[in-house]
Amino acid sequence: MPNSMTGFARQEQQAGWGSLSCEVRSVNQRYLESTIRLPESLRALEPEIREQCRNKLQRGKVEITLHLTLSEAQAQGLSVNTALVEQIISATSMIADTIVDTSKHLPVAPLDSLQLLQWPGVLTQQSIDTGVIQAEAQAIFTRTLGLLIEHRHREGIELKARIEQRLTAISEYVDAVRQQIPAILLAQKEKLHQRLLDLETTVDPDRLAQEVAMLATKTDVDEELDRLSIHIKEIHHILSQKGAIGRRLDFMMQELNREANTLSSKAIHTDTTQAAVSLKVLIEQMREQIQNIE
Repeated sequence: MPNSMTGFARQEQQAGWGSLSCEVRSVNQRYLESTIRLPESLRALEPEIREQCRNKLQRGKVEITLHLTLSEAQAQGLSVNTALVEQIISATSMIADTIVDTSKHLPVAPLDSLQLLQWPGVLTQQSIDTGVIQAEAQAIFTRTLGLLIEHRHREGIELKARIEQRLTAISEYVDAVRQQIPAILLAQKEKLHQRLLDLETTVDPDRLAQEVAMLATKTDVDEELDRLSIHIKEIHHILSQKGAIGRRLDFMMQELNREANTLSSKAIHTDTTQAAVSLKVLIEQMREQIQNIE
């Protein structure tokens, strides 16, 4: 079953330390090309993300973007130990009351908040568990990549259906041309005979048969029609295979186009010429669709 190279997926996650969002988008490309945009704190994940892309995808230009937004507390990085502050204030008040009771003439210094912040343990650095965040980032990327693959698979099914519709139309044209060939040769034989009669020339039956045989040989398209039918069967077979099949399908389009060109060059009737033109149109339409298949 073919997979498209075009797709998009997005996932978001909220946590106590902040939020993560991941976007993965892909378009058609001859080979696999991954562009990864990560915040500096998640830069260590790049090799693993790139390896996961190589294991899951085979072709396409893939753009991966991870956004990390820390909560306000995490972003500020500092926190105040309010319980300790209350204890210090309580102790300071008790000391001030003692001083007042002991000597009413001694001044009591006011409580300085800046000095209070310098007290050991009052101001602490908020620690960020980067290991947890990196694990969550890896997990959200894995989920997003899975959604992208599902998107590419659904679109691949649609592309397969469109290609099969055109293969059916090509088969119908091949069958129609095959059925028309005997009547076309008979009409050409009668046309040649009538021209000789118009020239009032004695017609040698053997000579006429020889000319008709030469005409039939020059315009014989059975081989091209047979190859077209064989190619159609092979394309159906390729479409049923797993993995990357885009390059094989592209090669088959070249083969179909070659047979259609030969059919057009041998055409001696407008119906055959028109059928060859229609074949080329259908082949080109399939080729454009196949450019998006992995």
